[in-house]
Amino acid sequence: MRAEIITIGDELLIGQVVDTNSAWLGQTLNKFGIKIHRINSISDNDSEIKLQLSECMSRSELIIVTGGLGPTKDDITKKALAEFFGMGWRIDGIVLAQLEGFYKNRGREMLEVNKLQAELPDGCMTLMNEWGTAPGMWFEHDGKIIISMPGVPYEMKNIFEFKALPLINERFSQPKLYHKTIVTINVPESILAKRIEAVEDRLPSYIKLAYLPNWNIVRLRLTGTEQAGIDIVKNVNEISSAIHEILGEAIVALEDLSMAEIAYNLLSARNKTLSVAESCTGGYLSHQITMIPGASKVFVGSVISYSNSVKHHQLGVESTLFETVGAVSEQVVTQMVEGVRQKLTTDYAIAISGVAGPGGGSVEKPVGTVVIGVCDKDTTLVKTYHFIGDRMNVIGRSNNMAFDMLRKLILS
Repeated sequence: MRAEIITIGDELLIGQVVDTNSAWLGQTLNKFGIKIHRINSISDNDSEIKLQLSECMSRSELIIVTGGLGPTKDDITKKALAEFFGMGWRIDGIVLAQLEGFYKNRGREMLEVNKLQAELPDGCMTLMNEWGTAPGMWFEHDGKIIISMPGVPYEMKNIFEFKALPLINERFSQPKLYHKTIVTINVPESILAKRIEAVEDRLPSYIKLAYLPNWNIVRLRLTGTEQAGIDIVKNVNEISSAIHEILGEAIVALEDLSMAEIAYNLLSARNKTLSVAESCTGGYLSHQITMIPGASKVFVGSVISYSNSVKHHQLGVESTLFETVGAVSEQVVTQMVEGVRQKLTTDYAIAISGVAGPGGGSVEKPVGTVVIGVCDKDTTLVKTYHFIGDRMNVIGRSNNMAFDMLRKLILS
């Protein structure tokens, strides 16, 4: 079965909003054996919406539309869908009652424009929106299914997961997919491909290997499609084991985990705690680990020591070092990492200081120079790195390398 996504909104086309909905939909549908073959982003324009619907329906059985369902004049998706399918209008009493309760509970007046959210094309099925005011809509036409949902990510996810997806699973029977992800670090994609070339060349047609690089991480995703008489899980795991044997220490996880999640799991399993001192990463490491449910079990806190004054007064870095060796130095980071561990009384600590760019570099310490330190009560490890890329690239690579250094220290 072919599936497509249409995302609607000028804000997507000018880059003001990043389309995370399509990524989530692709991941969610893929778990049920439904592959997205195309993602189409278009403007809030009546003719564009109708043209895109026509094109998608000519080649796909499932079309998912997000965006353009708000109460304002620029939200025209609902009207375009009604006209495209030649439908009239109806008032959904359940939606209207929900809207009245929504505004009453918030002590707000429900305007006439808000009531229009309950007006829907008379040939669609309502997909209730329990987290917002714009309901989703389910259309069926010529054997095709078209699902329209709000563009607000948390509203879209709730509607799709609990209202639309059960209906899709009832309607379509797809071969099941089995995924296995191997996470590697500090080995370029091309070198990985060369090292496991023999394994890749022997893959059966129903198992695919994808390379997913991001900063200094490359994820290898094996995807097996269910086949009659074949144990697909066993086959994929055997291939994963063969790759593991070849790549060895380059592998940091045999499931799809971030470096922060890998570090968290190691700390949690040992009932150990972590503190962080960040300069050039400005809280990015702390953010990555606090995004993990249950992070408080291991993460005590951080010091965002962006200025030398904070490094000195909060972490105990000797002020003379800033003049002699500079803030981006192994001497300073050593005192940062040991200082934050002692100050926050944790088992482990990470510290980072560097030049993320685009300015601030020098001949001795060009943009991309980053010093990372990790420590426990007995050992302190500090190393200088030279990362390439823009500011976010340097910060991201620093994040991954810091957690990898911590991983190695914990396992040593």
